[in-house]
Amino acid sequence: MLAAYAERFSLAPDPTNFTVSRIKTELLSGLTVALALVPEAVAFSFVAGVHPLVGLYAAFIVGLITACIGGRPAMISGATGALAVVMVALVATHGIEYLFATVVLMGILQVLAGVFHLGKFIRLVPHPVMLGFVNGLAIVIFLAQLTQFKIPGADGVSEWMSGLPLAIMLGLVCLTMGIIWVMPKITKAIPAPLAGIGIVAGIVIFFGIDVPRVGDLASIKGGLPLFHIPMVPLNWETLQIIFPFSMILAAIGLIESLLTLNLVGEITGKRGGASQECIAQGLSNTVTGFFGGMGGCAMIGQSMINVKSGGRTRLSGISAALFLLSFILFASGLIEQIPLAALVGVMFMVVVGTFAWQTLRIMNRIPAMDGAVIIIVTVVTVYSDLAIAVIVGVIVSALAYAWNNATRLHARIEEPAEDIRVYQIEGPLFFGSTEGFAELFDPASDPKTVIVDFMNSRVVDQSALQAIEDLAIKYQQVGKTLQLRHLSHDCHRVLKRAGQLMVDSDDDPDYGLVVDYEVRTGSF
Repeated sequence: MLAAYAERFSLAPDPTNFTVSRIKTELLSGLTVALALVPEAVAFSFVAGVHPLVGLYAAFIVGLITACIGGRPAMISGATGALAVVMVALVATHGIEYLFATVVLMGILQVLAGVFHLGKFIRLVPHPVMLGFVNGLAIVIFLAQLTQFKIPGADGVSEWMSGLPLAIMLGLVCLTMGIIWVMPKITKAIPAPLAGIGIVAGIVIFFGIDVPRVGDLASIKGGLPLFHIPMVPLNWETLQIIFPFSMILAAIGLIESLLTLNLVGEITGKRGGASQECIAQGLSNTVTGFFGGMGGCAMIGQSMINVKSGGRTRLSGISAALFLLSFILFASGLIEQIPLAALVGVMFMVVVGTFAWQTLRIMNRIPAMDGAVIIIVTVVTVYSDLAIAVIVGVIVSALAYAWNNATRLHARIEEPAEDIRVYQIEGPLFFGSTEGFAELFDPASDPKTVIVDFMNSRVVDQSALQAIEDLAIKYQQVGKTLQLRHLSHDCHRVLKRAGQLMVDSDDDPDYGLVVDYEVRTGSF
């Protein structure tokens, strides 16, 4: 799937060669992203229960810092819905100052995650989880745009559009999508999403078409963000309030950012940068908290807009942040005239480009458990949040992997002499296969000498060691001789009672036990 993205989005020549053409492409990509950021930031501010400028400042500061020092050029960060839904309870209960303090602590935790290289564990996310992630996020982006088809009712409650207003809105959305689809076939001098926004906005403004516009959401006019220390008591009670929220926000932000980092990396042909991205996200959120922003993380939708528009370097992300600030300071009146239908059309095209459509074709060809993981992660992403979805997907995948390996353990039995039986163990011996391992043997009916050969097996964890110890005790109780062959040197040293039964050999394996390695080094 990820390779399909790289194939779909044509990669530009070496982006480090800043020609006039490259700079123009980066700046136009940044402008396109900035236009798409405005309604998103405003909408997520409403979700969190804060003023729209709080979301816009977050989009500017987080976007600028991560664009400068993040782990992946061309990746866009800003205020996101995944974080906003967590913040709403904090703001409603304790107020916005506690939100700012929480964002500062959130950033510190993310910096620590980068310093201790915790971002590398993102590699444990299986491919089916990634597929479920992009599919779920595409659905979330799509559903988020549907709110733009609502208008205030007579009683103040929003209601769905109908009749002519709905037809005009849908027509403009389809026109925008059509322009984005056709534009690359005509010229690549202007990013297709920017062309779609510009043409549709021009038509709406020139003909005075009455449709919802950015200004109908809220005014985006404001000044420069000002340094502001969160006005909260510096005591243990405050820490008890903000720490749980900070932990959740830090985890969600890093998971979404690192998955987006991998996705953009597949498109742009880049690798690594996880720890750097953690530090960049943390630093940006810490700064944001001190400048009146709601915090943020990587945004897959805007990142896809940037990449599809030709953005490949840090310049596109930096320019997007600066364009957004200029909108707030100087061009709020103009930006507020942009029809929401144009921005909805852009995001719908992002949905089409983000959803992994091939999963619909391969469902009957991949293992059933992989298909189940894709569906589970997609559903949980839509109905809960990304962090929970990824954690659930990783747990289900790990359990499936453990079960598959547990069923692989078996033994070939040989009897080279009358009173000797050899069990050739094949498959990994770990917590999931210990019960099957014990069932392979019958101490009561086995001959006087039993040899257990681990040449084609591997002892993985403490549960496996205990299973070997228990087997040795069983044969000892019935007065029979048990020999253990081809166990690693770590097994020789760690096993107690069974260790006396080992037979040394020149071809003993030399792998390290995970449990023992962890004790000696303190890490995996």
